[in-house]
Amino acid sequence: MDKNVLVAPMTFYRLLADVIVVLHFAYVAFVVGGLAAIVLGIAMRWVWVRNFWFRAIHLAMIGVVVLESLCGILCPLTEWEDRLRELSGAPNEPGTFLGRWARDLLFVDLPPSALTPWYCLFGLGVLLTWIFAPPRRPWKKQQD
Repeated sequence: MDKNVLVAPMTFYRLLADVIVVLHFAYVAFVVGGLAAIVLGIAMRWVWVRNFWFRAIHLAMIGVVVLESLCGILCPLTEWEDRLRELSGAPNEPGTFLGRWARDLLFVDLPPSALTPWYCLFGLGVLLTWIFAPPRRPWKKQQD
């Protein structure tokens, strides 16, 4: 059997796993950076941080993380990445520079249960911004 026939799918799986870890990193960056932007934006009176849809998506994203953590569910992105790496023959070894970089920044050497209180505290922080600096509701007419 031709060696290239076996290498091509393995390379594809590794590349796909790297794409997933980069998307996973982008998800985390949006959640963390979003809260930082909201807090800074409130202090600086930036109008865009009161955008309802931005804030709703941000709250939903951290809400998913908190619920998964509380229920003991491993993140599906992590599961998909790990499965693809197994299929590539190189478990937990990102193949590209971007994949290695994203994975190194994203994962810490702690059990998932140790991270649950941190996810909950972060989610509480996001929720508090909704209470103390609520977003503008698009269905409500703004007063001039």
